[in-house]
Amino acid sequence: MLNKKKIPLQTKILGLISTLILFIVFLLASIFAYLQYVDARTQVKQLALQTAMTISLMPELKESIGKSDLELRFRPIAEQVIDQVNAENIIIEDREKIIYSHRSPSQVGQKSFDHTNNYGLIFGGSNNFELERESGSVLIGKVPIIADNREYTRVIGTVAVEYAEKEIFQNIYKRIKSILIASLIVLILGIIGGIFLTKSIRKDTMGLEPHEISSLYRERSAILLSVKEGIIAIDQKGFLTLINHSASSMLNLKDESSIGEHIQFVLPAINIDHVLQKGKPIHNVEILINDKVFIFNFIPIIENEKIMGVVSSFRDKTELKKLIDTITEVRAYSEGLRAQTHEYSNKLYLLSGLIQLERYQDAFEFIQKESANHQHQNRILFNQIQDINVQAILLGKLGNASEKKIAFEIDPDSYVDVLPSHIEITDIITIIGNLIDNAFDAVADRKERRVSFSITGIGSDIIIEVADNGKGIAEDMLDFIFDLRSSSKGKNRGYGLFNVKQIVESLGGTVEVKNDKHGGAIFTVFLPK
Repeated sequence: MLNKKKIPLQTKILGLISTLILFIVFLLASIFAYLQYVDARTQVKQLALQTAMTISLMPELKESIGKSDLELRFRPIAEQVIDQVNAENIIIEDREKIIYSHRSPSQVGQKSFDHTNNYGLIFGGSNNFELERESGSVLIGKVPIIADNREYTRVIGTVAVEYAEKEIFQNIYKRIKSILIASLIVLILGIIGGIFLTKSIRKDTMGLEPHEISSLYRERSAILLSVKEGIIAIDQKGFLTLINHSASSMLNLKDESSIGEHIQFVLPAINIDHVLQKGKPIHNVEILINDKVFIFNFIPIIENEKIMGVVSSFRDKTELKKLIDTITEVRAYSEGLRAQTHEYSNKLYLLSGLIQLERYQDAFEFIQKESANHQHQNRILFNQIQDINVQAILLGKLGNASEKKIAFEIDPDSYVDVLPSHIEITDIITIIGNLIDNAFDAVADRKERRVSFSITGIGSDIIIEVADNGKGIAEDMLDFIFDLRSSSKGKNRGYGLFNVKQIVESLGGTVEVKNDKHGGAIFTVFLPK
């Protein structure tokens, strides 16, 4: 399916600015035109009445009304007034509605049928009217001509001043035209400003369109969610701006609540001042957080030669060590089986030599002895220990012990069913493998090397015990033997027992250690079923 072409940001902003300016101009012009129209009509009505009233008060008009030469005598005055007030027409009628003065000479002497005269002739009042002429609508101001005598006062005619409404519209149009010209200038300036604005925005967004930014944001979210390494971002003031799911899981943080807080408040063990000040990356630094060792990398964010923040990625070294230990255990099992195969090959060679030398009795006694030992081990391994993973571990350790000349004994009273599903194979490998390997190392320099192993699953707990006849554990080390890097074997050691304790506690169990009164150490693990 074809993707619709995205509208560029510049087009959107220019379209919005242009539409907004045009809308505002149209709205303001409409309001202005309406107000001007209302105001102009009011002013024209007042001017028409005032002009008509001024003419009606002229003594010459009062004396000449009803005479045939009024048109000739009043026309110059009417034309002068029309030019001064920009009126359309001035009409004078007598009481009989006979027109005595009109802009059109053909109308002079004719009788008017304008019904608006009644108001002025009968009541002597002044008023404004709006009538439709052939040329269009007109606004009229009509005033009665009153003759004042000593004995009485009467209305002898009317004066009407007319204004064409189209003249009002023309005046308003001229004003709106000037507004439209100014608005066009504003529109051009708005478009130019919009162009500069879009260039500034595109500079801030590195030339990316909004749909490209949203696409990158979705991809970034998907990447951060899929990456197993922890990732955090800190701004130039040290406040957290980003934490991915792996980081929050490993550091026991909440994604949303931690964002916006200072790094020293959330993770006091992390110090990024050097990176923020110097702008130099730091790689593979080990930091202890919540009894776990993490390997951190700190990369500064630099923009225009200015440090804007720091991005840090990290991984759990304890997990890596557990994986390495598991691989080492598997390799050790392989080596143990190889050693066991090699040992049995030597025994077969011995048996073959005895038969060739016809020492049948010695060969028979050797077979019986080996068979008894084998049956004893098989009875414990395959009849009393039902879990196949434990069987595989012990078979490998038996071969390894044989190769190292260590008397590795499995307690005849050991008995366990298949381990519960919540105890994974990697867990049992780490626990049993590390305890037996430590026991082997403890007796390595002894003349008589003995290690015993016991596992029982009777009751609510699985109990694993490993004992050796080594020199035991120093009293000052007993309280720290399970701490990270707490080891007497040298540098970069001390992960084995730490991992054992971590796994045992994660399974809800406990691990204990004590020195045997006859020499050596005894490690006991309790795992709830």
